Amino acid sequence: MPQPPTKKSFAIRANLAVLSLTRHWLRIALIFLTVYVTLPIAAPVLMRIGLTGPAHIIYTVYAPFCHQFGFRSFFLFGEQAVYPRQYTDIGVKSYEEYTANIPQLQFPPEAEFTLDWVLAHKTFLGNAQMGYKMALCERDNMIWGMMLVGGLIYAIPTVRRKLRPVPLWLYIFVGVLPIGLDGGSQLLSYTPFNLWEIRETTPFFRVVTGGLFGLMTAWLAFPYLELAMRDTRRQLERKLGRAGLLPPMRR
Repeated sequence: MPQPPTKKSFAIRANLAVLSLTRHWLRIALIFLTVYVTLPIAAPVLMRIGLTGPAHIIYTVYAPFCHQFGFRSFFLFGEQAVYPRQYTDIGVKSYEEYTANIPQLQFPPEAEFTLDWVLAHKTFLGNAQMGYKMALCERDNMIWGMMLVGGLIYAIPTVRRKLRPVPLWLYIFVGVLPIGLDGGSQLLSYTPFNLWEIRETTPFFRVVTGGLFGLMTAWLAFPYLELAMRDTRRQLERKLGRAGLLPPMRR
């Protein structure tokens, strides 16, 4: 008759599981980032080929993590890749021009950024003319995409051995400050702040600031994670090795 697991056997299994995590954490992180970056791009593809059910699931899953406004998102399969608001004036047709005849998106000016307005623009996925938006906004796509790029670079053995975490001052100056200024100046120009004339940042600035933040975050996070995982791995290997729970070749 099998014996119920003891506290000691549970602790051993937990330690072995953590040890495995410390040995394979980078692969796990890269798989997660690849999936997280790929699914928002898959959503408009699924909409295009008529698989709207799976597409809606992806949009819903990502909804808590991003505003998903169409005027700040990339679109696929439409007349333009981006549909910025009329305030940007970057030489393409504006979001307002394309959505002027869509009833669900018509609100008086004073209703901007009310809950109903936010939900209407968040849940508008696109149409045959405009194409279909990705499940993350332009800036978030670049943040996570460049974190993946940074992780892939870090996975190169020579880089992994030699790279140290980015200095905090450089992370703040190159990674945090540009995205803070760009996003903050936009936020404070709208209701309820209205500190100055409306400033809607452009897709270019969203891409650049998001990309810098993502890459610098990868440079900061991956080396620190490597150091933490290495220390934990060495401690567990010594502990399990003394208990005779690791084959000599794995110690």
